[in-house]
Amino acid sequence: MSQLLAKMLPRSLRSFSGLCLVLLLAKSCNSARKWDYEPISITTHSSDESKLKIEAKIDRVNRGEFAISATIDFRYLLDDTVMVEATAYRSSSGQESDYKLVPFAIPKQPYEDFLNTHYKNMVIENLGSCSNLPQFEDKFVPPWPQKIYNLDKCVADNDGFPEVLPLGFYKIILTFTGPVEWGMILIVKVTSKLM
Repeated sequence: MSQLLAKMLPRSLRSFSGLCLVLLLAKSCNSARKWDYEPISITTHSSDESKLKIEAKIDRVNRGEFAISATIDFRYLLDDTVMVEATAYRSSSGQESDYKLVPFAIPKQPYEDFLNTHYKNMVIENLGSCSNLPQFEDKFVPPWPQKIYNLDKCVADNDGFPEVLPLGFYKIILTFTGPVEWGMILIVKVTSKLM
């Protein structure tokens, strides 16, 4: 095919058409996320609200646009017993009995490992600009500050997510264990991204 093109077109047009083909391929092969999501519900829990109280809600930003706001009153010292884990489930219908475990997970790990990987690469990247969560560039240096953290109309839409996801409903369960057991359950609906 390229030999046929070479015979049919003058040299100036061949180089121009090659450039156009490269640009077209680069545009179609970009790694932009091909899906959107809408938060459906968020629930939180804490085994001891005197040490950690968490509240979260879904805010409607514009028509068809939603964000998450939260307040976390953090009043205990994180130690080496604190573990973090996240699991994800998918349902095509959104019915509770239809959810199946999917391979997107954060295996149970010490909180410092979590902070130096997933928190640094995904949480800060996606929630850093809409919250007062601690941010750091190198490695996390303990202790975690005990204070009230606010997330104000956060939309996670930056890097770190898979390019393609099967459409449907996803339930993400984030759990912290240790002196206080706390976490959240977020349900989102994934749809095709309108280009």
